[in-house]
Amino acid sequence: MENQVLNAIYNRRSTRGFEDTPLTKEQLDSLMKVATASPSALNQQSWHFTFCSDKSAIAAVEKEVGDLIMASSDEGAKERMKSRNMKVFYNAPTVIFISSDAQSCWSKLDAGIAVENLALAAHSMGLGSVIIGMCKMAFEGANGSKFDKMLGFPETHKFSIALAVGVPTVSKEAHEVGENKITVM
Repeated sequence: MENQVLNAIYNRRSTRGFEDTPLTKEQLDSLMKVATASPSALNQQSWHFTFCSDKSAIAAVEKEVGDLIMASSDEGAKERMKSRNMKVFYNAPTVIFISSDAQSCWSKLDAGIAVENLALAAHSMGLGSVIIGMCKMAFEGANGSKFDKMLGFPETHKFSIALAVGVPTVSKEAHEVGENKITVM
């Protein structure tokens, strides 16, 4: 079956390398429309999107995550960070930080729906993206409120998930799908 949406789902990959090319106003505007068009429980729209192209802000969050991981006792995480040259956002020119209303029991789920919509939309526009949850460490650490303020999160919101977006410099094959992931009744 030939279907653009299905093809986008099947062909999208996580991108871990980006050109140093800013997104255009048109691309950003389209992604902003997609973000706010995402469905949400009871139409509460309890998410907030921070479209960040400020390299120093992105670098500050990335450094905080790297520092926290390197100070941890998780040797596997330390090795992964070293192998990625301490990169969390892989030089993406834009990172979309999604924060959620801490009072809403559905807000984090809504953020997950929104990030997938954004990732698929970016792919359909010829952009690469990678969904990133590990930067949550920066927002839950000692400097978390500083990052919340820096990125303009509403007072009632906390970090949920992020999406790094840009022109990809790398690609990869799809992961193998594990067994026993579907039950048909």
